[in-house]
Amino acid sequence: MLVILVLSLVGSCLLPFVARIMGRGAGLVVAILPLGLLAAFVRMAPVVERGWVQTETHRWAPAVGLDLTLRLDGFSFLFCLLITGIGALVVVYAGGYLTLKSRAQRARFFTLILLFMTAMLGTVLADNLLLLAIFWEATSILSFLLIGFDGRSARARRAAVMALQVTAGGGLALLAAVVMIGHVLGSYSFSGAIDRGAELVVSPWGAPIVVAVMIAGFTKSAQFPFHFWLPNAMQAPTPASAFLHSATMVKLGIYLLARFEPTIAATGWGRTVMIVVACITMLVAAVQALRAESFKAALAFSTMASLGILVLLVGLDGPTATVAMIGFLLAHALYKAALFFCAGSVLHATGVGSLRALGGLARRMPMTAIACAGASLSMAGIPPFFGFITKEFLFQAQIESSWESVPIAIAVLVNAVMVGVAAVVTLKPFFLRPAEPVKLEHRESFSLGMPPLLLALAGLTISLDPDWITRVAVGPAVAAVYRRPIEVDVAVWHGVTPMLMLSGLVVLVGVAIAVFWRRIHLYLRSHDQFERFGIERMWERSLRLLLRTSAGLVRWTEHGDLRMVLGTAIAAMIAIAAWSVASVGAPLHLPSGDAPVRVADTLVALAGVAGAVVAARARNLLVAMLAVGLTGFAVAITFMTGGAPDLAITQFTVEALIVVLLTALLVVLPLDAPRTRSGRQRLVDWGLAGSLALLLLVALVDVAAINHGAVPSDFFARMSYVAGKGHNVVNVILVDFRGFDTLGETTVIAAAALLAISLLARRTATPHAEKPVRAVHFSFAVAAAPLFWLLLVGSVVILWRGHDQPGGGFVGGLVAALAFAVLSLARGPAAAGHSLRMSPRTLVGVGLATALVSGLPGMIGGRPYLTHLWWEPAGFLKLSTTMTFDFGVYLVVLGAVLAFLFGLQREATR
Repeated sequence: MLVILVLSLVGSCLLPFVARIMGRGAGLVVAILPLGLLAAFVRMAPVVERGWVQTETHRWAPAVGLDLTLRLDGFSFLFCLLITGIGALVVVYAGGYLTLKSRAQRARFFTLILLFMTAMLGTVLADNLLLLAIFWEATSILSFLLIGFDGRSARARRAAVMALQVTAGGGLALLAAVVMIGHVLGSYSFSGAIDRGAELVVSPWGAPIVVAVMIAGFTKSAQFPFHFWLPNAMQAPTPASAFLHSATMVKLGIYLLARFEPTIAATGWGRTVMIVVACITMLVAAVQALRAESFKAALAFSTMASLGILVLLVGLDGPTATVAMIGFLLAHALYKAALFFCAGSVLHATGVGSLRALGGLARRMPMTAIACAGASLSMAGIPPFFGFITKEFLFQAQIESSWESVPIAIAVLVNAVMVGVAAVVTLKPFFLRPAEPVKLEHRESFSLGMPPLLLALAGLTISLDPDWITRVAVGPAVAAVYRRPIEVDVAVWHGVTPMLMLSGLVVLVGVAIAVFWRRIHLYLRSHDQFERFGIERMWERSLRLLLRTSAGLVRWTEHGDLRMVLGTAIAAMIAIAAWSVASVGAPLHLPSGDAPVRVADTLVALAGVAGAVVAARARNLLVAMLAVGLTGFAVAITFMTGGAPDLAITQFTVEALIVVLLTALLVVLPLDAPRTRSGRQRLVDWGLAGSLALLLLVALVDVAAINHGAVPSDFFARMSYVAGKGHNVVNVILVDFRGFDTLGETTVIAAAALLAISLLARRTATPHAEKPVRAVHFSFAVAAAPLFWLLLVGSVVILWRGHDQPGGGFVGGLVAALAFAVLSLARGPAAAGHSLRMSPRTLVGVGLATALVSGLPGMIGGRPYLTHLWWEPAGFLKLSTTMTFDFGVYLVVLGAVLAFLFGLQREATR
């Protein structure tokens, strides 16, 4: 299964480039990926059919409980079939729907939709809760990008942000639930959490876990009061709407709630909450579906109602409810994706979205009309379509449950509205005469007509010949959710039953709604209370209030006075430390006094103090810069004499780079600065500085007087070569023992570099020619080139030797940046950039990717991520993935420093 996910990920990134090469027909080629994945899952059908569970585990970060544990049972298998099968049709459809878009835009859409398919597969296959949360949030981010695909549309941007706010908020609730489950059970196993649901419920964290899980499910599946994002999400291109908002993503909430149903039911109140929320959602959606004006809006609200029905079925007790939930989930995915395809085809052909303005398209769009009619009949529950069978299951589940008749009444009413909507979205655009002739801008194509036809035909075929799908998908899925096998009887005719009579009642009421749809629609549209008191308005008002409050806080705290900000932070730190010491009441430890005075160290320290005093009192920028450099070099010498050469080399390099960066600004900054602080303000500054100095002195004296032992240092010194194959303990810790921490810090550096590139970028699309480089001394101009090559070669040597001797990727990157900084000062940033041969942004990206990839070989070999591998081909030559990791760090540091340097120099010459 991991191979399938990796192939899906790699294919999602590479295959869409076909769209840049091909014109029409690119969708048919790109669809090879989801079709291949569908075939791979179908080959696993015999395993699922027998009721077996296929698992696969790869260690990733076992120390934090994060493993690549994948699990395929009947329920996840059904989702995999829907994701890949409908995904293939979506890609084919998108190839025809996006013909007016540029090749680059089509390639971007294919990439996003395939990446979304990969995230969906990862979510339903994950058996590690942390892994589930990662894929869950990936679906939210990718849906945000797909909804806002048309970045020039303000409505699309608003809908994308709204969807991200709601679904990502639900993702945070899921993450909180995962953390609490791990705390209670000591494990992040998804299947283990379900098996030990009783332990979760009786624990003090039981209620918060269930609430967090339900919030995550409700937000993802658009349940009240989080329902408003789904209708707005129809701003997405129609292929994305068909995939995300009918067949896959909105079903993830149902998937989560169904998995945790035993735990939710054990609370005693969980089922009630789900049923009440589902009923409210169904009623709200039914009313809004009748008020909807556009084709896609009517389908969106009907989708919301269907999701409410699914949540209702999850909340009902009894095996029939599980059968009905699985059946309706499958039926809804088939007919609703087909209807979205039909809506998109009509919009693509006519450019008209309003139902009232459409009509008479059946002759000119025959394939779409037939598909829409078949899908609508299934949606309305008309035999012999699969929707009719699932609707009977729905009513049977409600009759057999322990609940009263209220859910049945609501279900009958809402399903009747769905019948009316199904009739309207088919008859009005295709078979009824329009008020004005509808102009056809584009003709119906194979890519647009074939996908909905196949889905409508599937809804008919399954009901007439249900054997294979029942054995392979529906039956195993029911058994996986209900946790024991249940007989599933998928048949069109069960005789005259109460369920058949309720279905007949639904159809009759639905026909009446369709007949009087215009009157009902206009009546409901005439009342604006639905918008005025809607949850969407409340959400937007809350966000505006939050933004105003945040802006006020920012104005109060971020006032631009750096001294005030630093003073407040220092004062708070002093107060907290003093309060902590006073509360604990611990005595101050003093050194014994028998240690000899080291004259050299004392002189170095006094030089550093002198530099600090001069820098604090200097009014000339050049003097302050030299004084700060003196303090920095004193600290570096202290590191060197204290047995920390790696720190010393890094400090020396940083001090040199600071001088270079400040030198780049000397040409525009005034050297002499006037006094800006009054005598009273300087007294406050002296008080804060003295208090902080006293606090640090007391802390250092106390720490130095206590013998802390050296257990960690002894361990790392002993295991450095045994476990990490290196003699430089510091470097081995950074790239091996604590490699994940270093990767996180490298990511932070990369993010800072990208921010600097953005802030210091050229401000015009066609920048003016850079000003000529200021003249430099002849000796510096002559020495710059050899010094550049000397520093660059030295950086490579420092990088190479870092695992056994002082050095490494970080300090090597700093030395390389110093080489380019020297060249930039002598010849200007343009010449330095030309010598670099690539942009700092590219360096950062390649470096971060290299560091990330360096951890994969060990994981592929069955070890945790970033477990490094070694190869010694000649006995004396040691090659390893640590060098790859360190090289990635080297490139990130080099790119980050040059991003700041080149940007500041451009600003200085602007």
